[in-house]
Amino acid sequence: MALAAGGVIYGVRLRSAYDYRYIGLTTKSASVRLRQHLKVAGSGRKTPFYDWLRKQASVEVIADELHWVEGLEDLGRAEFDWIAYLRRDGQPLLNLSQGGLGPTGVLWTAEMREAARIRSTGRPGTSRFAEDNPFYGRKHSEDQRERWSLERKGTNAGAENPNFGMFGEDHPSYGRSMSEVLRVGLSEQRRGAGNPNFGRKASAATRSKMSEAQKGRPKPSSRRNAHTRHHTNKNVVKDSCRYLHRGCGQNQ
Repeated sequence: MALAAGGVIYGVRLRSAYDYRYIGLTTKSASVRLRQHLKVAGSGRKTPFYDWLRKQASVEVIADELHWVEGLEDLGRAEFDWIAYLRRDGQPLLNLSQGGLGPTGVLWTAEMREAARIRSTGRPGTSRFAEDNPFYGRKHSEDQRERWSLERKGTNAGAENPNFGMFGEDHPSYGRSMSEVLRVGLSEQRRGAGNPNFGRKASAATRSKMSEAQKGRPKPSSRRNAHTRHHTNKNVVKDSCRYLHRGCGQNQ
């Protein structure tokens, strides 16, 4: 049950140890907040406290209620004071911030960033699917989608594209190919109702514009023409070619 008038300062430690590893505040009970911490740790969140929590047996971790405080503003100040006091006492707290309500303005040092990088190197990511995903069953509003569309418009065009000017071995996709399983899966997804153009038909005006845009462009008008273009453009030489052209150089 939420305690709207105030809350408690709690400390997390091992049953067998005196030192606290984390100090927090909550308007619920300390035991409820600890269960929430254990759930977040299980989801794979990467902070010093959650990294430590994952290494412990959950039955060995407890949360002591250290101080009941009336009023949320005083609750934030109390957390700040408790963290400062225990750090002066030399206890190995894993809090990233100094405590208090709202944004704490934590500034990571180069050492903190390097330590976080080392902790996360080689660690598989955690994905949550279906009901386990916090956004499951929800949908972004049309207003939000429109705002994102306007914000991102043009961000990947021309020089803004992170792959702009990259060709051959310089391109990140060079030498990569889709597996047959992935190709089949994508094909199945885009068939029938999965095709974005399913059931749609270009209007007469659109068809006219498409026709005008293509006028004057050379097109293969026969099997010979198409075959010639294939070998000429790709510089493929085949002795069995039936047609005469500079790509194959044969007239059989």
